[in-house]
Amino acid sequence: MGEVDLSGSLLIVFFLCLLAVICFEFVNGFHDTANAVATVIYTKALKPVYAIPWSGTWNFLGVFLGGVAVAMGILKLLPLDDLMKLPISVGACMVLAVLLASIVWNLGTWYLGIPCSSSHTLIGAMIGASIGFTWYYGGSGVNWDKAKEIGLSLIISPLIGFGAAALLMYFLIHVVKAKALFHIPKGENDTPPILIRLLLITTCTLVSFFHGSNDGQKGVGLLMLILIAFMPMKFAVNHTISNDKMMLSLNKTEQVVARIPSTDATVKATVLKLDSDIAKTKAMLTITNTKDTAKTYKFRKAIKSVVKGLTALTSDKDLVLANQDRAVLTDASKNLNNVTDFAPIWVIATISISLGIGTMVGWKRIVVTIGEKIGNEHLNYAQGATAEIVAAATIGLSTSFGLPVSTTHVLSSGIAGSMAAQGGTSNLNTKTLKNIGLAWVLTLPVAIILALLLFMFFHLFI
Repeated sequence: MGEVDLSGSLLIVFFLCLLAVICFEFVNGFHDTANAVATVIYTKALKPVYAIPWSGTWNFLGVFLGGVAVAMGILKLLPLDDLMKLPISVGACMVLAVLLASIVWNLGTWYLGIPCSSSHTLIGAMIGASIGFTWYYGGSGVNWDKAKEIGLSLIISPLIGFGAAALLMYFLIHVVKAKALFHIPKGENDTPPILIRLLLITTCTLVSFFHGSNDGQKGVGLLMLILIAFMPMKFAVNHTISNDKMMLSLNKTEQVVARIPSTDATVKATVLKLDSDIAKTKAMLTITNTKDTAKTYKFRKAIKSVVKGLTALTSDKDLVLANQDRAVLTDASKNLNNVTDFAPIWVIATISISLGIGTMVGWKRIVVTIGEKIGNEHLNYAQGATAEIVAAATIGLSTSFGLPVSTTHVLSSGIAGSMAAQGGTSNLNTKTLKNIGLAWVLTLPVAIILALLLFMFFHLFI
């Protein structure tokens, strides 16, 4: 397989895919990020004309500075290695099915004013498209281990949001006891005291930043999927990392691996395979040809095999390694991982701008739901700040572990927890919570089915 020629109808499909991922991130901006500004607008800490650009800016910075761990984690849901062996038109079917399914469901729930998770939608769409791919082409299919890991993250994070917000609210009620915190603003001029206003603005800023660093990375992952599918020679591996640097990491790893005692059968098997993978990768490195797609894919797979072996060794708690040797293996794993798990600056900038602009559009429907309809009473300062603090902490920790979570579910469950803590479960608006819960339950199956059907439809044109 030689270099891909992007011309004619293939070029049109490529630009359609790029437009779709930008639209997805734009919709994500005004759908999910409305949660970040809901409390600061509703409590009158900031007027919308200031809050929206402020949140948009911090979303932009979150994507730009948040790394690519979540983006690459999302990509691992897909049968990427199998996809790379097939014509580009198959990859185009998958990308369009995933993006259009996500956009349609996001727009539908936004129109109804229901806080729904873009993360949940995207993951469901990826599973659906992967199932469709497997029906037609076989292969490994969905990475169910990764799906389970992400699924647990999405299920547990709202429970953490509810519980942590309730505990923090109890602390404010019974320990801090500052009456000003529990005021419900009435009228445009009923603004919070300066310290409370600063607290609310700070929490809004943190949620916006961490939303960008987590949700924004999903767009980065999707854009990289398109680039890898259409221009594999340029984007399947990171060509900014020199062969000399890769060779140095491989040589250092080889030296450490040679010193590892092989008394344990499992460790011995891992070491032997890693040693073989290193030798293969070094041989391929000396003949790397970026004009040959097949060789590029094989090299990418070889690098990932080495990284997998290094991860198995460094995570084995029973394996006794000198601190210096463990540091060498960890450093080599990180350097080699950057060869396959990366995103150019312009990709991150494109997604950052799309998310930031999207934040500034269409926020009002979700803000009203968050501020007025989760509880039977309107949102007060303490409830808003509590929910945002918990959301920022949960999303930030998840990003550090490379796990996607739903800003929508974490924040809305945090608000529900803070309201339940103050007024009991009778203070919760069961109708709104049922709608949010229904959207949460339906999102995954609807996104799976929609993406599967779209993949099958697009496949008719191949």
